[in-house]
Amino acid sequence: MEIERKWHMKQYPELPVKTHTRMEQSYLSIVPELRIRKYTDLMGEKPDKFELTIKSEGTLAREEINKELTREEYEILLNMNGNLPPVVKDHRTYDYNGYVLEFSVVDPGRSTAFSYAEVEFKTVEEAEAFEPPEWFGRETTNTKDFRMRKYWQATRLRDK
Repeated sequence: MEIERKWHMKQYPELPVKTHTRMEQSYLSIVPELRIRKYTDLMGEKPDKFELTIKSEGTLAREEINKELTREEYEILLNMNGNLPPVVKDHRTYDYNGYVLEFSVVDPGRSTAFSYAEVEFKTVEEAEAFEPPEWFGRETTNTKDFRMRKYWQATRLRDK
């Protein structure tokens, strides 16, 4: 179970960076949400990682299954979606009051670029009790149109 809240945050937090990754994210299916990711560690500490993720419908809490892939499996799956360009994320993590704050700039340099942050929780009650600071920005947790799959459809499939 994934339990997370999201915010439309406009700038990098003024906190020490814990990890810095380039993510490439593509979709094989929208319902159910079936996506693949390639992670490149920009701090140079880890090799590339590849992952398949399946997510159920939902907002604050939803089922999520993650499976590690080999590079070859990733490339085969990427080809299955017609080699549509992936969504690119400049992804950084930070420690924030005992939580991991994830901040992503989506498609940096493109006219459609935007940024957002998310925090994962162990329980729904913990998520609901969390008091975000004002600098987190506008919360988008329950905004169904604010989903990466919708962005991917709008920016990748329209050109197909």
